[in-house]
Amino acid sequence: MTSTPSDPKFKRVMLKISGEALMGDQGFGLHPPTVERIAAEVKSVHDLGVEICMVIGGGNIFRGLQGSAQGMERTTADYMGMLATVMNALAMQSALEGLGVFTRVISAIPMDQVCEPYIRRRAVRHLEKARVVIFAAGTGNPYFTTDTAATLRANEMACEAIFKGTKVDGVYDKDPVKHDDAVRYDKVTYDEVLQKHLGVMDASAIALARDNNKPIIVFSLDEPGGFAGILAGEGTYTTVHG
Repeated sequence: MTSTPSDPKFKRVMLKISGEALMGDQGFGLHPPTVERIAAEVKSVHDLGVEICMVIGGGNIFRGLQGSAQGMERTTADYMGMLATVMNALAMQSALEGLGVFTRVISAIPMDQVCEPYIRRRAVRHLEKARVVIFAAGTGNPYFTTDTAATLRANEMACEAIFKGTKVDGVYDKDPVKHDDAVRYDKVTYDEVLQKHLGVMDASAIALARDNNKPIIVFSLDEPGGFAGILAGEGTYTTVHG
């Protein structure tokens, strides 16, 4: 039986996007029209009745690894990166609520004036009430990426799949931007991703997904309607599975 928009493939999903996805063609920061375009994609899926969690990276504002590479103490640099993700989460919340989608930002680092602290049962309740939940500040710990945070929260929220929105329409054997002969996988296993260093997510995130049998769907965020299309059983994407 083929899925239709009224019968989406998944009922609860995690959407992971990079901070760079929010900067559009700029080299840095937030590009409000791009944030609004992504928010509209999220709304189109939310309108199907799908419960959505989100994790957004912070690389458009600050990257902990780059900071530490330039001599900054690693844990300090990582905490700065976590704060950058809170800024992105608030921007996305504003864009979604501008479209009429009720949204909650939940931070792993408590900052009560701007968002809620992470309490698992409360987060689940927000999802049940059809609110989009954006998890900010990573896992709250240095040395962990937002990829790992997305996989961790997806497991805690019992999401059925992790959607990784990227610049390309799936996982390739090499960088398709640099190599014309790059081959796209329709399906690839967690172990192949790790062994071939395919760069879907970092190794700890892939291992966490594998240990909990959480499929990762890699798709292009630049493809209009791509997110909703996959939930209707259409579009081009790669599934990372067991």
